[in-house]
Amino acid sequence: MSEGNGNGQQGIAHGGTELPSVIVDDYNIELSNEEGFIGDRVSKGAFRDLVEDWREKLRQVGDDPLGDVPSREIGKKRLDKHLLSDDPLASGVVFGAIEGFAQELATVARRFLRQKGWKDTQAIVVGGGFSDSRAGHFAIGRAGVILRAGGIDVSLRAIANHPDEAGLIGAAHLAPAWIFNGYDSLLAVDIGGTNIRAGVLVTNRKRAPDLSRTEVWRSDLWRHRDEDPQPSREEAVKRLARMLKGLIRRAERSRLKLAPFIGVGCPGLIESDGSIARGGQNLPGNWESSRFHLPSLLSEAIPEIGGHETMVLMHNDAVVQGLSEIPRMGDYERWGVLTVGTGLGNARFTARRREE
Repeated sequence: MSEGNGNGQQGIAHGGTELPSVIVDDYNIELSNEEGFIGDRVSKGAFRDLVEDWREKLRQVGDDPLGDVPSREIGKKRLDKHLLSDDPLASGVVFGAIEGFAQELATVARRFLRQKGWKDTQAIVVGGGFSDSRAGHFAIGRAGVILRAGGIDVSLRAIANHPDEAGLIGAAHLAPAWIFNGYDSLLAVDIGGTNIRAGVLVTNRKRAPDLSRTEVWRSDLWRHRDEDPQPSREEAVKRLARMLKGLIRRAERSRLKLAPFIGVGCPGLIESDGSIARGGQNLPGNWESSRFHLPSLLSEAIPEIGGHETMVLMHNDAVVQGLSEIPRMGDYERWGVLTVGTGLGNARFTARRREE
């Protein structure tokens, strides 16, 4: 299993601009200045670098209130614990990093809002792993205040679902409406530079036709970055196929009516044939080959689900994570998503009118 031919699913356009509920106005913008990509200023690593800057200043005059653990190795829970601790220096270090990060996030948001594809954006949700922490919420809230105080009328808030689940739940909004007829669940995949997650989504459409009750029923995680040696592209695809087949068996045993559909979120600029034009450099192996088509390979590995031909649809991972917010964006016509992780994912949407 080395290459896909891209011809396994006639008529399907991956990375499309017109989705069932929204128009994807822009995504995967790579903004830069003389210092490099501006997204690097608001990554998980950038926040920990800010923590380290404050720790270094305190070490010059006394003890480090955060101890001996390197800043890049301090987890989110530990940072939150320091933030809310009774030690004023420990909490002060984290608050200092929050303020610095919030200033950077506000600056980056301004740059996006000046882009043509982001014109008249009314709201921005911030996703990615950073949003799943108290420190992250404080930084996002503070950045929102900075924007408002600077005269920019945009709502800025953390993504509602856990970011690990949002990257799967958004896949339900990739699927055409007819795919749900007679089915109550579907498969979703979230591919990242550190791990690959696959899951079964239960749509609960009878209770919520707008998919607002969609939830992750079961999921499987593979941290490919922890493997030594690093897996090849072919090994990664085989591992993902095994994960999906295992989830299909579990769904069948639980008598779920699984739709013949797999929604995939993947980093990079996704071409209509399912190849990745750019942005897949952190994935195992060369995913940017024009002859590599993950959707076709998954269709070959899982040709049928429940006796029906499998449809695989792939889009950018930030787009998919943003799609999870559709049920909560009824008050906005134009909104975007920024995902803070190893890098900065981004996408801007316009809600489709009902008559469309």
